[in-house]
Amino acid sequence: MRTEQKSNIKSNIGRLLLVFLSLVLQVGWFVLLFVKLSEYSTYFTLFYSFLTFVIVIKIYGRPMNAAFKMPWIIIIMTFPILGICIYLMFGRIGVAPWIRKKFGNIEKQFAVNTKQEDKILKELSAADPYMASQSKYLWGCAGYPVYKNTDIEYYKDATDGFEAQLRELEKAEKFIFMEYHAIEDAESFARLEEVLVRKAKEGVEVRLFYDDMGSIAFVNKDFIKRLKAEGIECRVFNPVMAIFNLFMNNRDHRKITVIDNRVGFTGGYNLADEYFNITHPYGYWKDTGIRLEGEAVTSLTRMFLEMWNGMKKTDTYCKKYFVKYDEYKSEEMGFVQPYADSPLDNEKVGENVYLNLINYATDRVYITTPYLIISDEMTRALTLAAKRGVDVRIITPGIPDKKVVYKMTRSYYAGLAESGVRIYEYTPGFLHAKQ
Repeated sequence: MRTEQKSNIKSNIGRLLLVFLSLVLQVGWFVLLFVKLSEYSTYFTLFYSFLTFVIVIKIYGRPMNAAFKMPWIIIIMTFPILGICIYLMFGRIGVAPWIRKKFGNIEKQFAVNTKQEDKILKELSAADPYMASQSKYLWGCAGYPVYKNTDIEYYKDATDGFEAQLRELEKAEKFIFMEYHAIEDAESFARLEEVLVRKAKEGVEVRLFYDDMGSIAFVNKDFIKRLKAEGIECRVFNPVMAIFNLFMNNRDHRKITVIDNRVGFTGGYNLADEYFNITHPYGYWKDTGIRLEGEAVTSLTRMFLEMWNGMKKTDTYCKKYFVKYDEYKSEEMGFVQPYADSPLDNEKVGENVYLNLINYATDRVYITTPYLIISDEMTRALTLAAKRGVDVRIITPGIPDKKVVYKMTRSYYAGLAESGVRIYEYTPGFLHAKQ
């Protein structure tokens, strides 16, 4: 099933192991401290028993799905000392107030460049009231407007999307912004880097942004130095560090390319060889992408600049990145609304959008996803849709890239299938029904 193994960068793997060992030592130290102190004091034993009770009640009262609450409650109740230590390090969803304030201020700075035109909302309301309510939700709760005058092209294969991306990058005149969860310093990126270096020499501003955890096995510490020497600005989102109270669970999973605020690319593929089937660590890789051209690209530009400045604020004047192309007239007449979600508020924008779409469905809901780990609300929406006669189908991979997640994905099959949801596992050449 695996003909090739992922390449890795030894220095980064070593750093990841060091981080893991440091965290284990921190947890071990707290556990030892609790145990040793409890041996000498009945009061301390009562204290951590009371602390266990308080934490369990706090978790139970959280405004979150029960499927995420119960594992923590079970761990803490079964292993009080160890459970409390692990929870204090990894279980808290809150972030430091200064982080929330910092990103809030940055969002306000760039949000002024994306405004909702009432005329477009009225047109959408007349064409489809249900989708208009969805757009109003996204504008009201996430601040991303719905646009017209935008053309969309869908690529059913990641390789097609990547080739189109390379062609558009050659046309860049002002700037190139690229933000990806994972970048592999290998064959596919070498082709991309060649174009970026050439455009940088022509005076185009080139910025590259990637997630540290997503790319930690693919690039080494010299990667940024090399790109900088080639005229490419490069930053890393949320570097992994071996410290207490990590913000590590918050990762940048976006895949965005913006060219001159005129053309944008997004989709499911990262900039790594396996996505384009150059290597095959998990069999044939199936992914997709889309190309946007027109006014809706503005939202992608905003998303990039918010994350870029979230790591280090450098853009005080940003109007030049939001230039409008009044001469552009789209061939398509549809409505387009790119949007992003944030873990720094209590609004589950991404999940709510899916729930709204499923609840509005009258004929069919078709979903393809690499990982099916869903909340009670999502399960209920899918099963209710199937029960009211909607054709609900879900396709998941037959070859897993993460075995534990694959087993968790399969744990949802029975309950969904009992309600009429049709589930298939896909491998090249085969589609296995799992009802």
